[in-house]
Amino acid sequence: MHQGFPAVYNKDSKILILGSFPSVKSRMEGFYYGNKQNRFWKTLAKIFNETITDEIENKKAFLLKYGIALYDVVEESDLTGSADNSLEKSKKKIADISFLLPPHTKVKKIFCNGKTAYNLLMQNVTTTLPIIYLPSTSSANPKFDFEIWRKELLQ
Repeated sequence: MHQGFPAVYNKDSKILILGSFPSVKSRMEGFYYGNKQNRFWKTLAKIFNETITDEIENKKAFLLKYGIALYDVVEESDLTGSADNSLEKSKKKIADISFLLPPHTKVKKIFCNGKTAYNLLMQNVTTTLPIIYLPSTSSANPKFDFEIWRKELLQ
């Protein structure tokens, strides 16, 4: 079984972004969205008009500065590749996200990066917080829409 990454958050986190599970490239890099082709970090940098370098500590500091908690819906999986459709069929353990929600944090909204994260969350987690689907930042998603991300994150 492959392990996902620890959550990035603090008590002041206001939004939670959930992916599905780290890709092979991300697991090799050792942090979320490690594939340079993924639009995640570029999207956040553009939305908040910031520079985000490749250093993991810089990415963590950026997230915390803007009140963003980051985690995945799947905590561990036997996934061999990176495709989300394979993840849905894989053996997996759904993450307990309760520690990322009030009263432990100030999270008011949960954003799911892609349909797989959204579907898995909706099937496995109950919360009264709004859960918002965002188009996947994966380079494999031809329907990515920056404006949807910008609008939702800046609300």
